[in-house]
Amino acid sequence: MEQTLPWVVRELPPPGSLDLWLLRVSDVPIGILDEQVLDATERQRAATLMHAADRTRFTAAHVALRRLLGSYLSLRPEEVHLGRDTCPCCGGPHGRPTVLDADDRLFFSLSHRGDLAVVGTAAAPIGVDVELVPDEEGTADLAAMLHVDEQAELAALSPPARPRALARLWTRKEAYLKGLGTGLGRDPALDYVGSGRPEGPYPPSGWTLLDVPVDRGYAAAVAVRGELTVDGPLVRRLAGLDVVRHTCDALQTARTPP
Repeated sequence: MEQTLPWVVRELPPPGSLDLWLLRVSDVPIGILDEQVLDATERQRAATLMHAADRTRFTAAHVALRRLLGSYLSLRPEEVHLGRDTCPCCGGPHGRPTVLDADDRLFFSLSHRGDLAVVGTAAAPIGVDVELVPDEEGTADLAAMLHVDEQAELAALSPPARPRALARLWTRKEAYLKGLGTGLGRDPALDYVGSGRPEGPYPPSGWTLLDVPVDRGYAAAVAVRGELTVDGPLVRRLAGLDVVRHTCDALQTARTPP
């Protein structure tokens, strides 16, 4: 289920709930992304990306993230100061992303791949992941990194069914690892989240895992610590104009056909 919403001041997600947001990058007007709201680190990361499409996706995703976080915290997007928690694996400063000096009831996660970006927010640690469905060769490479029981479940499927099943499983796995704050710094083979079967994942103790409905050719999932008290997930779709410069000239350019 999706709905398009205008930019407004938002209430923080209450305990037991989460908010999910989806942006299709191809909907974003070219050339007027609101890059000025990004900080120096984000601009530098974007500049290191070789392909223009990757730079556009990264920039659009991070502008959307900043605008969403600002709407929860009553801050301008450029006033949102992002940092990292301590990594649970090694104690380094590269754990779960966080908003510095902000309300400790707001947790968030961002993922982007291909033409899609997904943002999740909650009152508890949360992770989201979106991936393209791989080809058969990519499926075999990723499957070799999984829990032995997950490998066996995928191997039991017919070859044509494996790529989609693997994509569902892998996004569940990465969403959980992002929620932990480790990312792939933790061996994906350690945790069992179940095969990619449609009846659902098997979350590790203390976590909720959900598949997220996204565009054809993709899979996505969200992991949040604790139990949800609401049905979900509701995915709110962002419009392309939500991540461009909000000036008369910029909006006119976006609305004028080439």
